[in-house]
Amino acid sequence: MPRIRLGVALWSQCASWDDYQAAAQLVDRLGYDTLLTNDHLLSEVGPPDQPKFEAWTALAAWATVTNRAMLGHWVGSNTFRHPALVAKMAATVDHASHGRLLLGIGSGWFAREHEVFGLDFGRGPGERLDWLDEAVSILRALFDGQTVTHDGPRYRVRDLKLYPPPVRGSIPIMIGGAGERKTLRTVAKYADLWDANMPLDPAQVARKVAVLDEHCAAVGRDPATIARVISPRVYIRDDERAARQAYAAALRHNGAEPDPAAILFLGPPEAIAEQLRPFVALGFSQFIADMPAPYDVETIERLIGEVKPLLEGM
Repeated sequence: MPRIRLGVALWSQCASWDDYQAAAQLVDRLGYDTLLTNDHLLSEVGPPDQPKFEAWTALAAWATVTNRAMLGHWVGSNTFRHPALVAKMAATVDHASHGRLLLGIGSGWFAREHEVFGLDFGRGPGERLDWLDEAVSILRALFDGQTVTHDGPRYRVRDLKLYPPPVRGSIPIMIGGAGERKTLRTVAKYADLWDANMPLDPAQVARKVAVLDEHCAAVGRDPATIARVISPRVYIRDDERAARQAYAAALRHNGAEPDPAAILFLGPPEAIAEQLRPFVALGFSQFIADMPAPYDVETIERLIGEVKPLLEGM
């Protein structure tokens, strides 16, 4: 029987702070394993000038009003912050939450927020992925207690060590993305968790798993030491049509319309479990529900209360 771990990633746009915090507390109270928020500086769905909370500040606030769930980003944009600063921020939130920080990180993709905030977006995805690999190498060493001196090509630190160190001795790193040449190589070298973060077609995901296994073999890493994560957009109702309507209403609240090509997980608990089973068979044991505001309490309650037992009873 697989041990299924569940999380919720709350969108930080188009919500009041009170609703955002109340949803975080509900997720924590229900016993979810992870509670995450996305890391963007502008709204990435719908018009970019909608209300949006900053992710690290939000996690620090959540640390004081939650008790159980691991807290993190789904996923942090590496381009926003120097990895040495990220390590210091991570250690601070880790202590504020008594050892509950999970560092999610990716290469960054949203050009407009970089332009508006004056942040370097690089020459293209390949360069940003190189920056990510370099940054995560620094973070991994710092989280594992090493004193780090690093001289470029992108980042520089000198005789840096984390004081105080992480509460539990280290901080887990989750890398989001599925690029076969660079991203999965970085996952193989440094990640504790991998979020496939791609269209959720089991055949496509199976290919990515095989490529990750190849990278692990090349660097001498046991693939079983990397937890596999997928992040479906889930809405649970007894009737699929009602679930689809709820999902569409949430997107419209965020200034967007449903993408007809998107792979969604909509309907009763049995149908959701059936959609997730192929991923369990591929070794995925962690599922993070992608949740826009207004946060759907019925889905949050039924995912852990009804879908999880079905998956664990496979």
